[in-house]
Amino acid sequence: MKLKLVICLAVFQLFSAAVTAQEFADDIIGVWLTNGKEPAKIQIYKSYDKFYGKIIWLQNPEKDGKARVDANNPDESKRNRPIISLGILNGFKFDKDDKEYHGGKIYDPESGKTYNCQLSLRSRNTLKVRGYVGWSLFGRTETWTRSN
Repeated sequence: MKLKLVICLAVFQLFSAAVTAQEFADDIIGVWLTNGKEPAKIQIYKSYDKFYGKIIWLQNPEKDGKARVDANNPDESKRNRPIISLGILNGFKFDKDDKEYHGGKIYDPESGKTYNCQLSLRSRNTLKVRGYVGWSLFGRTETWTRSN
């Protein structure tokens, strides 16, 4: 009888840890405001076990009276895509050990370049976004804030 109780408690403990880690992983879901000279709002969402983000708002959505497009994309066939709804965060997986999001890429429509990227929540309303080439030592970090 004690063995069954011990096994039940162990299974419950493992299940609780997995649920807690998953709940924390989903804390990144929402709308985030970028900083800089051209602020944007990025909606981060989950598809299966990976996280993605797309632009849903721009401070300056038009250029020369027309909706802004992905004009600097290295693939000419994609240069007419509107910036609004453009996916810029792709394929992040949550690492429960260090509570960060790894393995993803970030696309910069201003330069047309794609970088490796790591994401980490610093608080419920602060997201650290680190884009880099090669090693994370060589890159740039931005802080995004949660938006309503």
